Amino acid sequence: QVPNVRWSDIGGLGEAQERLKEGVELPLRNPDAFRRMGIRPAKGFLHYGPPGTGKTLLAKAVAKEAEANFIAIKSSDLLSKWYGESEQQIARLFARARQVAPCVIFIDEIDSLVPARGTGQSEPQVTARVVNTILAEMDGLEELQSVIVIGATNRPALVDPALLRPGRFDELVYVGTPDAAGREHILRIHTRNMPLAPAVDLGALAARAERYTGADLEDVGRRAGLIAI
Repeated sequence: QVPNVRWSDIGGLGEAQERLKEGVELPLRNPDAFRRMGIRPAKGFLHYGPPGTGKTLLAKAVAKEAEANFIAIKSSDLLSKWYGESEQQIARLFARARQVAPCVIFIDEIDSLVPARGTGQSEPQVTARVVNTILAEMDGLEELQSVIVIGATNRPALVDPALLRPGRFDELVYVGTPDAAGREHILRIHTRNMPLAPAVDLGALAARAERYTGADLEDVGRRAGLIAI
């Protein structure tokens, strides 16, 4: 499905937004530009940063703005206790993405699906086979047009290093906490349907909310509304 999140629904993530516009939206909307230059577009993006900063929201927005289909997957959907089933699920996922291209595959909490091989944190054979399958599928994307993989994690050190090389996850996008202007923008987004008193100064609130993430700021608005009710 195509998500209903637009760039206008996201605040405080200007740099990450620009990188996704260049890396995802541009090649999906204008593939001829890349052919003229004789280069390939990026195949994968890894969003990393603290929890609640908007990594999932960015993936939804870029799929919407690029008018691409969006397949969101949790690690638990792909891991199975049956031998060989996990690899089949991943192969089916990529096959489905090829059929509905242009398509963005979004894998949330990717560190639990593709941990570094040999770490022994979980049942080792399963995760090692899953990593190998994803590596093969992403390398096989060479002739696939218009399929982009986006992963999100708040623990990038746990992801298998082989996935982080160019040709798989080409771009590592840090999604950090917003600055004061970004915090004010996020507060405006979350309070646009709220009846605010004239005395409410969102700029002053944003200045006091240093190191708050987007999720924290949304909770501030929600709690204010709850107190008013």
